[in-house]
Order: sequence, then C-alpha cells, then structure tokens
Amino acid sequence: MTTRVLVTGAGGPAGVAVIRSLLRRSDLTVFAADMDGWASGLYLVPAEQRRLVPPGRDEDFVPALVRLVAEDALDLVISTVDVELVAVAGRREELAPAVLAAPSAETLHTALDKLSLAERCAPTGFAPRTVLAGPDAQNVDWEFPVFAKPRQGAGSRGVRLVPDRAALDALPLDEGLIVQDFLPGEEYSVDVIADAEGNIVAAVPRTRARVDSGVAIAGRTVRDPELEGTAAALARAIGLVGVANVQLRRDRSGRAVLLEINPRFPGALPLTIAAGVDIPSLVVDLFLGRELPALVPFREVASVRFLEDIIVEVEDVLVSAHAGHQEES
Repeated sequence: MTTRVLVTGAGGPAGVAVIRSLLRRSDLTVFAADMDGWASGLYLVPAEQRRLVPPGRDEDFVPALVRLVAEDALDLVISTVDVELVAVAGRREELAPAVLAAPSAETLHTALDKLSLAERCAPTGFAPRTVLAGPDAQNVDWEFPVFAKPRQGAGSRGVRLVPDRAALDALPLDEGLIVQDFLPGEEYSVDVIADAEGNIVAAVPRTRARVDSGVAIAGRTVRDPELEGTAAALARAIGLVGVANVQLRRDRSGRAVLLEINPRFPGALPLTIAAGVDIPSLVVDLFLGRELPALVPFREVASVRFLEDIIVEVEDVLVSAHAGHQEES
C-alpha cells in the first residue's frame, strides 16, 4: 500500500521539482494539481493522477482540496504556492485524514509580513533595522541610501532605493511600505528544513549567478558556516517546522543578514537535491511522522537550467477555466 500524495502548483519550477523528486520513491503515489491545464508538472504523472483546482484565492480552493482528499484517498497534501498556503494553513484540519505538509499558519503569516518577520528575528542579531514608512522611519538617524519595500509581497516587486532624507519624507503612506537599512553586498539563498521539534536538519546556501523572472537559472551551493548558521538561527526564530528558503544579503560591513524568508519550496530546488539534500522526500517523511536524520550533509555543486518540452496528445491536455492566469508565488 503506497502513500498517496497530492502536489499543487504543478506549473511552477518548485512544483515540478517536488513532483520529480517524489516520483523517484516507489512507496508513493503522486498526484499533481494546478489551476491551469497547461501546467507542465501535470504531465509528469499518469493521466489518472492529474487534477485541476481553483486558484488559491478562490473561496472554493480549500473545499476543492477537501473533495480531492476524499475522492483520491489522499494521505498528504503539498502546496508549492504562497497564496494557496495562506488559504489552507489555517484550515488544515478540514483536510483530515490527509496531512498538510506545510509550516504552521503562525509561521507563514510571520514570514510573509516583512515587518513582523524583522521584529521576530531581531533578537537573533541578523535582521536589518526595519520600521514603517512615515513618522517611525523619519525619527531614525539613517545612513543613506536605504531601502523601501512593500510590507507584504514577493521578490523585488515595489522595492525602491531611497537616496536621502527628502526622498524618505516623500514616501507614500498608503502603500504599506517599510524602510530598511541598505544591504549592498552579495545575495544568497539558503534552503532550510527543520524537523518536528524545530531542529535544523539541513541549511544549504547557494548563489544566484543568473536569475530570470525571480528564479535562479544558474548557481552553485556553497559551504559557509556563517551563512548556514545565520539561516538556521532565523528559521528557529520563526518556529519553522518543514521547509523554507531563507534569503540573506551582506550589509555594509560584509555581514550576512536577513533579506526575506519564503516559507515554501524554492524554485531552484533541483540544485539542493543534487547537492545531497532531497528536501521534498524529507518533508514527506517529516509530515508522515517519521524521524529525520539529525543532520543531512551536502556538497558543493553547480547547475544551469534550460527549457525542456513535455509532449502529450492533444486530447490529454486538461481544459481549465483559469488557463493563462498565474498566481503570485
């Protein structure tokens, strides 16, 4: 009897990477779901294991997952999309008997709110000074330039460089902006997995040598105790159980500090898997209640990415009302 696992967000790089990882396990039956019938990851699994779901923001998204749990006798649900995680994390009990393989709702909400995240991580000493735009920011003696960015939102969208005090005073107050110390140094992504007690099983730093549409398409893993320790401390600070991508950048003094935390599988996951840390497989074991190794080592490797075609029969393409639409991940 195999464990039946549903992976949603099958059209994104993270979803494809998770599906490919889990398909290598003979003890799993993998189902793939997406809001768009053109999602490539759907066609990595047999036709009878492909599913369409509403967008994560749709009020029927969670009920649709509940129906799939019952119809497909699912044991585990893995979402690779931020908006889906936010929708379902606070309602995970509705998926029973299936288990949602995701961090807690509190951890998700903390990580996805940049002000709350900075405040939670401040005691670690690895968070840049972060305050709301407006009077709070105007009362700080900043070393310019500084960053202003939306309190919520993914990637670099809405980020602006604030060159001086006049520009700081002119920031709009209706966009939910925060102001942070300028971080001019190199950026790193650290893929982290924590066990059920919050112990860090692995923290794998990697560079982003080439980036396309916010996803690293070339890079390498690096063994660096500072980066590994910093990411581990930040993950513990938010109470992580499961997987997160901790993004760090060096400050003016060269010290690695928090940039943001994405509490989900990263798009560049294949590099971390190739380095020796198969995070999707570990996450399955974690949320099925199996004990994880105390520490999973990794090695330094590099990767480049390329487009790959999946050819299917025309009649096998799933038809979705949401084709062509994408959700922010």
